[in-house]
Amino acid sequence: MSFHELLGQEDAKRLLQNALRKDAVSHAYLFTGPPGSGQVRMAMTFAQAIFCTKCKDDACGECLECRKVEHGNHPDLSLLRPDGASIKIDQIRELQRVFSYRSEGINPKVYIIEGADKMTVQAANSLLKFLEEPPAPAVGILISDNSSSLLSTIQSRTQRIPFSPLHPDIMLQALSSEGVPVPLARCAVSLTAGLDGCRELLAQNWFAEMRNLVLQLAKESLGKGSSAVATAGQKVFKTGLGEHLDILFSMFHLWFKDMLYFLYRKHESIVFIDQLDFISKAARQRSTEQWVAYMEFAVESKRRLRSNTNTQLCLEQFLIRLES
Repeated sequence: MSFHELLGQEDAKRLLQNALRKDAVSHAYLFTGPPGSGQVRMAMTFAQAIFCTKCKDDACGECLECRKVEHGNHPDLSLLRPDGASIKIDQIRELQRVFSYRSEGINPKVYIIEGADKMTVQAANSLLKFLEEPPAPAVGILISDNSSSLLSTIQSRTQRIPFSPLHPDIMLQALSSEGVPVPLARCAVSLTAGLDGCRELLAQNWFAEMRNLVLQLAKESLGKGSSAVATAGQKVFKTGLGEHLDILFSMFHLWFKDMLYFLYRKHESIVFIDQLDFISKAARQRSTEQWVAYMEFAVESKRRLRSNTNTQLCLEQFLIRLES
């Protein structure tokens, strides 16, 4: 894939392509930014460009080296991902073993570590030695959405390439061209930082179901004699949706924000745009302060989830607070 095919992240592309043009590729990079903002795709394109035999500062996608990368069988490219919840020292040791052999081509070997901030302490220390004294010419690309968790010594030995959230309009246009329904696309775009994250969410069978459920619960919670708690019990914890409560609370946050967007006449920013008729009636049933308070409830509930609060209790308390 060419750099020109990657949407957004112009600063990152400029830094990497300049390094290729000037034969000044660093021995290690740290791609850091919000998850789903395109770091992995950029890393693969950069690796492809390093190996490419036709282009100086890009990947042609046609030469043998480029095709090997695209097919996932390039002998000089290694990919590491967390094994379970972490990257373990044995994975780093295996990387070191593979890199002890000479490159099959004239270019350095390349390794990409996804979730680099999930390395165990032992793995991080082992990687640090590898960064300082690689057994063969190598280019490392560490990918992290929480770079502050990395050892400061690792951070200081890498060139930081920052990634930023992709503009929502760019993502919506791309998803629309792929045939994604507008209501789902607007929701996914508002919950992620890039197209990779959007596509990952949209590929989940539960995502559309969760959106429909949030709309049902949100509408029920506004009515008298609300049955939202009972509905949640039936449709969340008996269907497996309870595993994704963080997304549920994030969608509720968007829903409450939509009410404010309507009140402040920012209709173009409304996420649940297919619910505009309902929103136009419901927005005036609460004050601005109440909608802001509901947004804070959603944020607080997500925080409680991270602290291992009982998930069912967390959701029920949230819905009860909306009814009061």
